[in-house]
Amino acid sequence: MIRDWKLTVFLPLLALLSLASCRREPSRWDQVQDATRGAQAPAVVEESVEGSDLNRFFPKVESPFDIVFKQEKDGFAQASLQKDGQELAVLSISDTANNPQAKEKFAASEQQLDGHPMAAAGSKGTAVLIADRYQVQVRSMDPSFDEAERVAWLQKFDLKSLSNL
Repeated sequence: MIRDWKLTVFLPLLALLSLASCRREPSRWDQVQDATRGAQAPAVVEESVEGSDLNRFFPKVESPFDIVFKQEKDGFAQASLQKDGQELAVLSISDTANNPQAKEKFAASEQQLDGHPMAAAGSKGTAVLIADRYQVQVRSMDPSFDEAERVAWLQKFDLKSLSNL
């Protein structure tokens, strides 16, 4: 009887100890995942302007040009500048509150457009930073659409009203 009592108490105790010793230590991958979980900023911040609100700042065009809006989401609007059905450039406005690193290219910029810093955005793009927040960009899609034309189209945006947004 005493022997049965000891087995009744010690066997479950032994099983619990065995399970506790089998608990695996977190791997370095688990540790990294735990450390970075939730560390990234959300893709769109709450203060971001709605994309549809940005459309009104795009250039007003006349024939033979046309603007076809391609995408709008919180903090971003994009349109295709076309002539006779051919895409010449992509025009966009983005709220850098969603991507603060986008402003870095303007920090050392010596070029300006109407008092706003202007910088190259790769080899086919030209961008201007408005009110230290909104990046307005024109990116060539046609080889004949050069930097001078990109700057001319940047000037057609309603930059003054955008700076007051």
